Amino acid sequence: TGEDTGGASDYFIVEVALYGGPPLHVYHKQKVTIHVLYGKFKVRIGDDIFYCNEGDFAYLPSKVPNAFLNLTNEPDEIIVVYTPSGGHKFYEELGPLMHSGSPDKKVVGQLLEKFEMT
Repeated sequence: TGEDTGGASDYFIVEVALYGGPPLHVYHKQKVTIHVLYGKFKVRIGDDIFYCNEGDFAYLPSKVPNAFLNLTNEPDEIIVVYTPSGGHKFYEELGPLMHSGSPDKKVVGQLLEKFEMT
């Protein structure tokens, strides 16, 4: 995490709930890479849609709307790298919201703002 890298980057594994993923959002400071460990994901970067299978990567640049969705009916895993750091804390708070079903959009919006995303 950022604590280990002096704020340079975060590197962590995220379990994404079945048919789950973050809503469309924009990173204002970070650039993000995701690497699919298990499953199949639909990834939106700007107006483009990509499909990532196990072993595939996606680069999510800052200031470009993005989202991803687990396309399987079981929890799957991705490696997420944020540069600079800060993303792991967002996922620590988002995870419990996503596992309890479809979270309140206002609560997710507040969480995005807290971590300088919209």
